[in-house]
Formats: sequence, structure tokens, C-alpha cells
Amino acid sequence: MQQGTPQSAPSGIPHDITSPPSPPGRFQAFLSDNSIFSAGLGLMSLGAGLAILRRSIVAGASAMKRRMLVSLEIPSKDRSYAAFLRWMANVPRRYSHNLAVETSAASLDTVQAAGSAKNKANRLFGIVPGPGRHYIKYQGCWIQIERQRSGRLQDLTTGTPWETVTLTTLNRDRGVFSQLLAEAQAYTQSAKANKTIIYTAFAAEWRPFGRPRSKRLLSTVVLDTGVKEKLVADLREFLQNSKWYAERGIPYRRGYLLYGPPGSGKTSFLFALAGELDYDICVINLAERGLSDDRLNHLLSNLPPRSVVLLEDVDSAFGGRKITDEMGFQSAVTFSGLLNALDGVASSEERIVFMTTNHPERLDAALIRPGRVDYKAYFGNASPKQVRELFSRFYRADKKLADELCALVCPKQVSMAYLQEIFVANKSSPEAALAMAKQRLQTSQKSSS
Repeated sequence: MQQGTPQSAPSGIPHDITSPPSPPGRFQAFLSDNSIFSAGLGLMSLGAGLAILRRSIVAGASAMKRRMLVSLEIPSKDRSYAAFLRWMANVPRRYSHNLAVETSAASLDTVQAAGSAKNKANRLFGIVPGPGRHYIKYQGCWIQIERQRSGRLQDLTTGTPWETVTLTTLNRDRGVFSQLLAEAQAYTQSAKANKTIIYTAFAAEWRPFGRPRSKRLLSTVVLDTGVKEKLVADLREFLQNSKWYAERGIPYRRGYLLYGPPGSGKTSFLFALAGELDYDICVINLAERGLSDDRLNHLLSNLPPRSVVLLEDVDSAFGGRKITDEMGFQSAVTFSGLLNALDGVASSEERIVFMTTNHPERLDAALIRPGRVDYKAYFGNASPKQVRELFSRFYRADKKLADELCALVCPKQVSMAYLQEIFVANKSSPEAALAMAKQRLQTSQKSSS
């Protein structure tokens, strides 16, 4: 055999194999041999995938919700809140499982009309939407309404839990909110049609005092010649000339002083006047405990829409320019604070203030100067004209009886309230009313002598 010639490979071994295959690694062998670990790793991968998918779905739903839905929140502090709840309680197509009850007192006529004449307490029970979710269909649009009540937060002025109502609908239907709120406001206005609301101050806000009262016709208030007509004409002229005041830089405010003896019809006239003009009345008691200058100014600057202010018996609020109540408690309201609230720098515009007094001579000249009191009207005791008109309203009787009554009561300076009480006590007999008037006047004359 020649040298340098490579020996042939052993038989059975391929000539193209240069290196043996490498053995498998330990970790790979562990994975392939451990079925439990392999299954756990698979579950982890599946869970991670599902979590990522869930987050993607939530993010996508949130993005879709932002783009497709729109919400409107109405807090309980807003004036639209109560109007919306009243309207919602009467929506014909409402889908709700959360209800609440509202109980209100009613007159016998109202109870009978409602079919509840057997209810001796004269109560009307109303079912209204309670806290929770509700669904309504309005103008062809579905709206979700959620009423939420806070268990921790309270309205400090009323002590009631803080509430919100949230309306949600499709973004394309967002314009329906304005229509809905306008309809709710119109519904509230129709519910108080022919009604006058009396507001009183509660902390720093105005709250209705009792239920709305039926309007009193202005024609039922019997005053002396020209008193009623001149007052109404002056107030109407003021309400129609807001632009005139603005162009001349004059504060758009009007103050009235109604003065005269007790029972002459001052408050009755104001109530009827408010009904005639479709206004409400805000009553302020200057002797109220806790009333301060700042609070008075705040109340006069935040009046309910279409309302007049009544400061009743304003003369009793001043004794050495200090305000005291019947128990001798001094109010925190100062005389200068009242003057500034009426026409100071911070006083509000578009305001009508009525003050009544039985003793105008007790009023400080600074209070009744022009700018604070622009119109004064005297309400006196019963005049012959008033006696005859009131008599004719109660009875269809011979005018001689009215003349006899005039000759009897007018020299005695009796009030219209005095006469009305006699007429109410003798609804169907003018003769009995005349006899009662004679008897009472004789009795009072004997007691005075």
C-alpha cells in the first residue's frame, strides 16, 4: 500500500458525516418531560392573552362610549332639578323599577276630584321616580336617567342629601336635552297656572312656604277711588321700560310704600297684584334671628324669577335704628345694611320692593327717600265708596241698606277687614249684617266710655 493514501473508512459508516449530533439541553428536556409545567405555562399564556383582550375591549368600549354617548348632569341645587322630577313623574312611557312616594295635603275638592274622598286625612299620594336607573323614550330617542343620592354629602341650607340626576343618550340625539328641559319647565309652569307662590328666606336661599295659593282676582280688592288703578298703571309702566332705564344709566329698580291703618287691605292688594301680573312674592322678616347684612344682601340679589319682595310692617323693625323681634331679640341687620341692600353698590337690578307700615311717621327719612321708595300709596279705613262696593259684592239688596250701613260705620273709622268679617258671618242676610254692625259699634262705644 502506497504511503500518503488515506485509509478507507470502516464499512457501514457514511463518508459525508464529519461530527456527531449534539445531545438535547437540560431545560428543553425538562420542558418536554414535565407535562404539568407545560400545561401551566399554557394557561399563563392563555390568561395573559385574555387579559390583553379584555383591556382592549374595555378601551374600545370606552372610546366608543365617548364618541357615541353624551350625558347631562342636573344637580339638586339647580332650579331645573325639581322641575325635571315633576315632569318625569308624569312621562307616559317610563320604564322604572325604583319608585318613591310623595304625600301632599289637598283641599277637599281636590281629593274628591282625585277619587279619594274617603281619605279622611285629605292626603294625595304620588308615585315618583326614586334613586336608581330609569329609562324613557322621548321624541323617538331612548334616554337613560340615573338619580343618585349621596349618603355623606348634604345641602347645608336645607339639610337634605345631595342628589344628582344624569341623563345619557346617543350623541346624535344630544339636542333632545334642550327640548326636554324646556318641556319640563313648561310643565311646571302649567302646574302652577293660576297660582301664586309665597317664598320665605331659609338660610341663604328662598324656599316656597306651603303649597302654591290660588290667585286672587284684583277686582275683589276694594280700595278707595283711584288707589288701585294708579298703582297698577305705575307698575306696568315700570315693567315695560327696562330699556329706557338702561339707556339712561338708571338702576332698574322700583320701591313702593303702602301705608295706612291695620286691616285696610295693603297685603291683600299686593297678593292680588302679584296674581294679576303672574308674579310670586318673597317675604322677608327683618326681625328674623340670624339675619345679617350680608345674608340680606344675598337674598335680595338672588330672587326667584318673576317675583316681588315684601317687607311687611317695616316700621316695627326700627327702634332707635335697631331691629328687634317681639321677644326683644336684636337682629344682626343694621340700618345701614338695609339701606345698602335696597340701593347700594352691590344691590341687584330688576327688582320690585313693597314695604308696608301702619305708622309711616316712624320711618326714617333715609329709608323712604326717592330711589328707595319711588311711590307711596295710602290705604285708609272704609270710605262710603268702599262700603257700598263691598256690600254689593256680598248681597243683592236694596241700596238703602248700603246707605244706612255707610252712615253707621264711616264716621266710626272702621277697617275693611272689620266689615268683611261681619259680611262673612252673615253670608245670606244683609239685614243681619246691618244689625250685627249696629250691635258691635254700640258695644265698643260703651266699653270705651
